[in-house]
Amino acid sequence: MEIAVNKWRNFSGKVFNEPITTIVENAIIKEQKAGHRLKIYVGSDSQAYKTHVAYGTVIVILREGKGGFMFIKNEKGTTKIGIKERMLREVALSVETAYRICDLLEKYKIELEVHADINTDARFESNVALKEAMGYILGMGFVFKAKPYAFASSSCADSIV
Repeated sequence: MEIAVNKWRNFSGKVFNEPITTIVENAIIKEQKAGHRLKIYVGSDSQAYKTHVAYGTVIVILREGKGGFMFIKNEKGTTKIGIKERMLREVALSVETAYRICDLLEKYKIELEVHADINTDARFESNVALKEAMGYILGMGFVFKAKPYAFASSSCADSIV
C-alpha cells in the first residue's frame, strides 16, 4: 500500500519540521516546568473516499485538570482495502507513533494509552479487528482502550480525517 506522509502539526495548523520525539519532548519539558501532571494518548482513525483512504494519527497530551492539546499527522493510502485491514492499519499507525515516543514517557514518568477506533459491540463492522488490535497493542506493552473509551481515536483523530 502506497502512503503519502505529511509532517506533524498542531491543531492550529503550525507545521513542525523536527522529529516527533523532539516535538513531544519539548512539550513535556514546557508543561512539566509549568507544574502540570501529564498523560499521553495516541490514536488513529481513517475515512474511505472514492479515490483514497485518509488516515489521521494524533498524540493527545492532557494536563491533569487543565485541558490539553494534540499533535496531528495525516496520511493517504489506496482505497483497495477491506474494513479489517483498514482498522489494523489504524492500529499500526498508533503503535508506530507510541513506540517512537515511549522512551520519552519512561524518562519523564508519563503514562500512555493507545486508543483504537474499534467498537467492542459485535453489531458494529469495526469489531472484526478487535481481537487482533487488542493483541497487537497489549503485545507491544501498551495500555489498550477501545470504544467507547478511546477518545483519542474516535473523537480527536476522527476530527482531523
